[in-house]
Amino acid sequence: MKRDFYEVLGVNKGANAADIKAAYRKKALEWHPDRNKSPDAEEKFKEINGAYEVLSNTQKKQAYDQFGHAAFDPSAGGGFSGHTHSQQNGPFNFTWQSSGGQNPFGGQDFDFGGFSNPFDIFEQFFGGGGATFGGGRSRRQIPTYKIQLTFLEAAHGCEKEVSLDGTRKKIKVPSGVDDGQRIKFSDFILYIDVLPDKIFKREGNDIYINQDISYSQAVLGDEIEVPSLDRPIKIRIKAGTQPGTLVRLRGHGIRDVQGYGVGDLYIRLNLVVPSRLSSRQKDLIRELE
Repeated sequence: MKRDFYEVLGVNKGANAADIKAAYRKKALEWHPDRNKSPDAEEKFKEINGAYEVLSNTQKKQAYDQFGHAAFDPSAGGGFSGHTHSQQNGPFNFTWQSSGGQNPFGGQDFDFGGFSNPFDIFEQFFGGGGATFGGGRSRRQIPTYKIQLTFLEAAHGCEKEVSLDGTRKKIKVPSGVDDGQRIKFSDFILYIDVLPDKIFKREGNDIYINQDISYSQAVLGDEIEVPSLDRPIKIRIKAGTQPGTLVRLRGHGIRDVQGYGVGDLYIRLNLVVPSRLSSRQKDLIRELE
């Protein structure tokens, strides 16, 4: 049984194009066989790209919403002529189906196109000079070098001087690159290794931080200062805030490397319970109780 395409990408049926793009970006990077060494990474990668190919195309999505997987099954209506394709992408040998022709359910002719080479879909999405893994054979002939960046260098972008086989070059790393991504320059590929940060954690283009607050701040409310990628920001803690509450600051995350907007900053408020209290403080707590 094939998994539901919305489930594969981790979005609901009402997801818009931006949600689908963001979900695909996250999943495709996570399961790309160059980066993920799990035995099932290749199959997961193919499944994710097949789901995105359908849900990102208005006609295919409409057909899928109405008929499910049967919309792309020639045996369901006999209107498609299926073809099997196989291609070697570096060490990965992918087989996929393509089909075309009349809509088997009648009505308007749609260019369904079947399912394409998953590496082609991936590189079209991440193409245009941005981060790419370079699945094709010609790309793998280009030498690959590794560069280590701090979290903030990757988030903001930076200029670096690198040594390539003894030749020193100045390069510009675009803002928003993620750990494990590759940037294709004219004559080489740069593999990005992002060091973990003590404060910021990244998920897609969103960033998360933990912020401790006291019992009195949680109960009474307060204004506090929290770190962001650029500068400290003041936020208001509402009276009665519960432990683990997430505060969202729109547009204070990471700018997408392909220009698909900016992520958000999430502050997780953690209640700090004091381990030592004075006698007076204990009396006050008992009185409050």
